[in-house]
Amino acid sequence: MNGAYEVGAVALRAHQRALETHANNVANINTPSFKRAEVQFSEIVTTQGNPTSENERLAQQSAAQNGGVRMTTRTMFSDHGELQATGSSLDIAIDGSGFIELMGPDGESLLWRGGKLEIDRDRFLAAQGLAPLQAMISVPEDARSLWIEIDGTVQAEIEDGELLDIGQIMLVRQQSDDDLIPMGTGQYRMAENARLLDGVPGEDGAGFIRQGMIEQSNVEMTEAMVEMLILQRAFAASAQVIQTADQVASITNSLSR
Repeated sequence: MNGAYEVGAVALRAHQRALETHANNVANINTPSFKRAEVQFSEIVTTQGNPTSENERLAQQSAAQNGGVRMTTRTMFSDHGELQATGSSLDIAIDGSGFIELMGPDGESLLWRGGKLEIDRDRFLAAQGLAPLQAMISVPEDARSLWIEIDGTVQAEIEDGELLDIGQIMLVRQQSDDDLIPMGTGQYRMAENARLLDGVPGEDGAGFIRQGMIEQSNVEMTEAMVEMLILQRAFAASAQVIQTADQVASITNSLSR
């Protein structure tokens, strides 16, 4: 195959994936606590020496001869979004590093950056529409309101005005961003063999819990739209490479007749 076709096809695939990544960022700009993904390109250069065996010769024939481009994505977990006050006692945000641990299906540990809480049918605090908190904080049936301190301590005000300590929301942190796998619903799961670091909110580098606030997405609309325009131009240029190679091949074929 003409090398231009190969290089153009590799570039088209990479730019298509990059466009999909940025489109997903823009689509989630209003999703609380959403973390944008950044695209990184690297050049692939192939170097091949003289084959020393028939198997090596066949392998070189099947490999790309002219290199290409590789695209990888990196989720910006450490880039926290702006905190917005909502006034709702069931809205919480993490001011700083860390995640709230949720009890996923079959006991799987899921991570959450905060958002809207709810009291599930078993009277446990849960991430709204997702899963209960790993801390399994039970809310009394006669509770009139909840108070959440910056260290994660949860108190319930019952009918006679008394405040009861009913639990504490703890935070966990990952050792590396590579340990986290986005699930697309504001939740993350841990990669295989990854370990979590436990922490009390406000201690050992962990952030604080802020009640009545929501962390906004860390996607910046203007920057995201400019990057999408640049990628669209790059996609069109890669398509032009293939189109030009096809035109040259047509001219060559016509001259050989």
